[in-house]
Formats: sequence, structure tokens, C-alpha cells
Amino acid sequence: MNFTIQQIKQIEDKGLTVDKVLKQIEIFKTGLPYINLESAASLEHGINKLTEAEENYYLNFYKEKKESLDIVKFVPASGAATRMFKFLFEFLSTYKKDKQTINSFINKNKATELSLFGVGLEKFPFYKIVLSEAEKYVTDFKSLSADEKGLEFIKTMLDENRLNYGFSPKGLLPFHKYKDHIATAFEEHLFEAALYVKSKGVAKLHFTISEIYKDIFDEEFLRIQKIVERKTDTKFEISFSYQKSATDTIAVNLKNEPFVEADGSLYFRPSGHGALLSNLNDFEADIIFIKNIDNVVVYKYEKDVAKYKKILAGILIKTQSTAFQYLKELEEDNITEAKIIEIARFLRSKMNVIISLEFEKYSTKYQKEYLIDKLNRPIRVCGMVKNEGEPGGGPFWVKDQANNISLQIVESAQIDKKNKHQKSILKRATHFNPVDLVCGIRDYKGETFDLSQFVDEKTAFITMKTKTGKEIKALELPGLWNGSMANWNTIFVEVPLVTFNPVKTVNDLLKPMHQIS
Repeated sequence: MNFTIQQIKQIEDKGLTVDKVLKQIEIFKTGLPYINLESAASLEHGINKLTEAEENYYLNFYKEKKESLDIVKFVPASGAATRMFKFLFEFLSTYKKDKQTINSFINKNKATELSLFGVGLEKFPFYKIVLSEAEKYVTDFKSLSADEKGLEFIKTMLDENRLNYGFSPKGLLPFHKYKDHIATAFEEHLFEAALYVKSKGVAKLHFTISEIYKDIFDEEFLRIQKIVERKTDTKFEISFSYQKSATDTIAVNLKNEPFVEADGSLYFRPSGHGALLSNLNDFEADIIFIKNIDNVVVYKYEKDVAKYKKILAGILIKTQSTAFQYLKELEEDNITEAKIIEIARFLRSKMNVIISLEFEKYSTKYQKEYLIDKLNRPIRVCGMVKNEGEPGGGPFWVKDQANNISLQIVESAQIDKKNKHQKSILKRATHFNPVDLVCGIRDYKGETFDLSQFVDEKTAFITMKTKTGKEIKALELPGLWNGSMANWNTIFVEVPLVTFNPVKTVNDLLKPMHQIS
């Protein structure tokens, strides 16, 4: 395939190479394999359920160790809030105010989300803000009919010339209404971080955002900084990074040819949250908590949430310290056979690593090399919530192309639903992934791993999109907590539903964990 000089310059300006782009195009042509599920992970079969005594042990262990550690909370926050308001955008595009009432629209279209939105309107944290803005924009707003007020309310929220909530960063939208102020998700992450990220009086948070939002995130931090620091007795170090253009991927048409814009340039797209592995790889912290921007709760529930963050971190530190000790012992020449067996059992029982059936036949030298390879990896401890119909990836035992079995977080899009056996395993899933991770990215010598070395490239996604009315194919990199961490050592722990409260649709803000009363 021959690119023009202009296109080659475009590729290089993005930090890519022609060879990388050609490899991406080849993936579209050859396709990507589905994940091969071996079985669903469940309690005592890949997911740990802790006793109260164990919870208290890990809580205290984390409390004891954290003041000596460099800790950061990593929050993917680059998305606009468009999907939150999807049903409202659809309403605005199809509602005929001269021909129907809002109630008849709801009945005709079975628009239950719109109905719920209307019933709960006054409970939304932004209710008075939008009402005030509507009165500014619309002459005689107060004299309008109920339907006209409802329509103008929604327009005021979403019109780009008004509040433009649908294209604002989700992290800066009004999320929670307190007696004396309105809190954003960004603010709630600070309050929450003070409970479990703080070390030596400082809590470090890193947000991955779209570069165009940098100034307004800075403004929001300056607005709330003194109040939050006073209330939590915590100093905050806030940093930001952006999805790197070198992680963008080429889009192709249905013939698997690069999609070319009207001006002759190639069309590249952001490659999903897997692109953030590059941002994560820039860190050198001892402990990294990962949590999505929209998964927050009102203050009265934050201590419950923080408790389980600390428990997961305690498990990570304890497991990591044992692994580090074993790795040092494996470097010794006089290691005993009993110690080798002990280390292999630790890998199986504590890190869910399936040891080769041929292991006992290996020479001592190769046994040591094998164990070092299995032990010396980044570690993630992931909270898993009982499956109650919420969307999201789930924990599964997965078999790769070399027949190696490992614990993975798998998205439903990675599974072949036409395969009855695979579909039946999917249906047996008992837990799902709330994106509740604690990560250890240093090795036993204190050096930071190159996280790009632990990715399963074959777990990328090909998705269908549209561009200027034409169907195109897009390539998403292996998800940050999916294929990007496929070769990490993985521990799954059951955590309660209180830890999972995402705001995927605006109506989620009406749920108890987002309401003061």
C-alpha cells in the first residue's frame, strides 16, 4: 500500500510509523480471535471471599505500611457526558411539540427513561441551575405550559449555546447536591482519596482528560481546593495527562482500505481506554488505585467504599512482599527442592497461576527460571461485585492459543455469542468487574516494569462506526484492565455492591448512593 507524502507526514506527526499503520490495516484484514473462555471465575474458583477477620487484618496491614509508600489514584476521565443524556437527545430530535404532549410521546415510544427523568426532576443536583438558566434564555418562562417548560428545561441542559451538558466532561458535571453546595465527580474523588490514598498528609490524584478540558479542570480544582483540604486535613497533588496521539488507530472502509478524508488525509480515531496504558506506564508509584471518574458516592457512603479500597491494597502489599522475598531466594544457588515446591504452591494458591503439568520434570535450573518468569510481573488486585444485571466486563478463566489458562477480565464483546458453549459459560458468570483495581508496578529490585511488555495484542477490538454517513471499521487497543493487563498476576476479591455506583445515564443520579436523603 502506498501512502502519499502528505499522509506519511501525518502518520509521523502523530508519533506513529508507516509500518505500525500497515500492521493495523493487516489486523482488519485477518480479523481478531474471540476470547476462549475456559470457565467463569466464581467464589473459591478464582474469586476470594474474605472473612471479617481477614478484612480487619488487611485493613490494619495497609494502615501500617501506607505512610512509607508512594501512592496515587489514577482516574480515567477523558470522556464527554454525551451518553449520559442519550435518551434526552433522542427525545429532542423526535418530539413534535405541535402534534403531541410529552406524556403521549412517553406512552407511544415506551420512553420509560424520559418518564423517570420527569418524575425525579427536582431531585437532580442541577435542577435549580438549569431552571435559573432557562429563565434567562426563555422570555416569560414561568408562564409557559408544563410541557413547554419541560422542553425548554431539556434544551437548556443540552443546547451547545446554553449549558451544553452533553459535551461537557463528565467529571465536571453537577453530581451530588448537599445542603450548602453542589459537588462534581471530580470533587468527590478528592474527598474519597483523602480516606485511602493519603500518605504523609498528601493525596496524589492523576486524571486522564481531553486536552481541551485542561483549563476548566484547573479552574475547578482552584475553586474547591481550600475547602476540600480544610475539611479532609489533606494536601492534594493533582496531575493530568492526555490520551497520546501515537495511540490513535487508523480507520478503514468496508474493503479494509484506509478511510481517506475529503482533503486527502487519513482518518485516525482514539483507540479506547487501552490507550491509557501508555499514561499508566509513565508512573513510578508503589501503589496505584484505578477507578473511573463516574464511580463515586455521596459523602456518607465514602467510608464504606474506602474500607474496601484499603483491604484490596493490603492484599496487594502483603502478596507482593511475599513474592519479592521468593524472587530473592530464587536467585540463590543453594535453594532447596522444598522451597521450590513452596513457591510453586504460593503462585497457584495466592496468585491463581496455573503451573505447568510438566513442572516437576524440569531441571532445577529451569524450574527456577520458570518460577522467576511467573513471579516477576506486575500485580493487580481487583474487586469483583456479585452480578445483579449491571453492564460491564466479568472475571473468567481464559485459555490462550498456547493452551495456557489464566484469570482475566473479559468484556462481552470479546466473546463469541454464536458459540453455545462460550455463551453458556458467559451466562454462568456470578460476578462482574466494577473497575476497582489496585496495582503494583514495581519489581522486586524496586524498578518499574515496562507495562507494554505484558499486553496480549490479540485482545484488541474491531468495531463498526460511521463517518460522514459511511460505515467504517475502527480498531480499539486491548482494554486497560482487559488485554492490556493480560499477563499481569491477578487476584480477584469479592467486594460489596456499595463500591459500584457509576453514572452511565443521568437517571443514575437518582439512585440512593447519589442522594443525600
